[in-house]
Amino acid sequence: MQPGDRVRVDRGDVTNEGILLPSTTRDHLVVKLDGGYNVGIDREAADVEVLESGARDVDDAGDAAGEASEITFDDDLPTVALISTGGTIASTVDYRTGAVTARFDAEDVLRAVPDLAGRANYRGRVVANILSENMEPRIWRDLAEAVREEVEAGVDGVVVMHGTDTMQYSASALAFTLDVPVPVVFTGSQRSADRPSSDNVMNAVCAVEAAKADHAETLVCMHASPSDDVCALHRGTRVRKNHTSRRDAFETVGAEPLGLVDYEAATEAGADGDVAEEAIAWNRDPVPRGDGEGEADERTGADPAIAADFEPAVELVKFTPGMDPAAWDYLAGKAGVVIEGTGLGHVHTDLIPRVESLVADGTVVVMTSQCLEGRVCDRVYDTGRDLLDAGVIEAGDTLPGTAKVKLMWALANLDDPAAAMRRDLAGELTEESRPWR
Repeated sequence: MQPGDRVRVDRGDVTNEGILLPSTTRDHLVVKLDGGYNVGIDREAADVEVLESGARDVDDAGDAAGEASEITFDDDLPTVALISTGGTIASTVDYRTGAVTARFDAEDVLRAVPDLAGRANYRGRVVANILSENMEPRIWRDLAEAVREEVEAGVDGVVVMHGTDTMQYSASALAFTLDVPVPVVFTGSQRSADRPSSDNVMNAVCAVEAAKADHAETLVCMHASPSDDVCALHRGTRVRKNHTSRRDAFETVGAEPLGLVDYEAATEAGADGDVAEEAIAWNRDPVPRGDGEGEADERTGADPAIAADFEPAVELVKFTPGMDPAAWDYLAGKAGVVIEGTGLGHVHTDLIPRVESLVADGTVVVMTSQCLEGRVCDRVYDTGRDLLDAGVIEAGDTLPGTAKVKLMWALANLDDPAAAMRRDLAGELTEESRPWR
């Protein structure tokens, strides 16, 4: 019985099956279950049967020991750019402090995830090496430029490795910034590679398969369930992280994910370099691969590939009952303000004069809702009508965080950013249903 063997462990009426991992003590077995979680078992109480000998050694984290994914070129394989910004997928534990620290570059991730070998040719580059709470608009610009350069170099798809806490903001930023003819897929992990039940391998494998598929979307690829079975493909402008620590923390708000990647099918097909189209089930038709011409050209009238400026003087503010109107004093002089209002898009009536003053001074004020689903409509109640009279712009069902990124982008790139907030640019806004006439 060696680490790497597939074993069945019986303990009374409990049976566990999985891959045997190295243990730090002689008294316990550590088994990685098929769902991705590790279990510790008292050796004396266990009856162990080896089902299959391991084909490779594994290290203490359960990953292949000494197997680095070599960056070699194969004419028969598609080429995928791996762009690293840091985050948990490219992190390890600092055993001095017990904290997770971003310290790996893109090539380190390839070495840490040998399952990526043979799926594609890889081009690796590092845009930043930060935990995602330190993400800034200037890094969005650098990231967009890096993606554009990789597309110009001829890659078939791009995978962006990013921390999960602000991934939805960065995915939105690139969705508005870029018009490229290939997939751009964000992925990360909730748990670092050297922790039990890390989700980095499955997320990375499914993201690479999504980057090889026939679409030109900006997506977020993360676990769709707590187990290692399916990854969800969320449109970058409609996704939200809804749990602090679960592996299936991300959800598409207001709809099913754009698609699903079956991990087992992706593993079987993709390991031979094939595009695992049969592993991807689309719930809706994605934007197809193309020549990159069109949408951004209509939006900016400039280079259709990239429009990467962002107006930094934009704030997202949340209304809460009992808040002091003076708390909004700092908004004076801002280029844009996104309000996360209640219900259909309301704030206390005492704040309406503040809104009116902001608009009069040239600030674009946009209304979103704190509700997870549904659209704002300020024409139902008196408060809403007063807000519209004050100059508030309704953002429909655009998510508050996405609305902030969109307004930052629109103010810097469009002649009429207020009008842009009322229409869909990158799948962020569901068109309003209207009665048939």
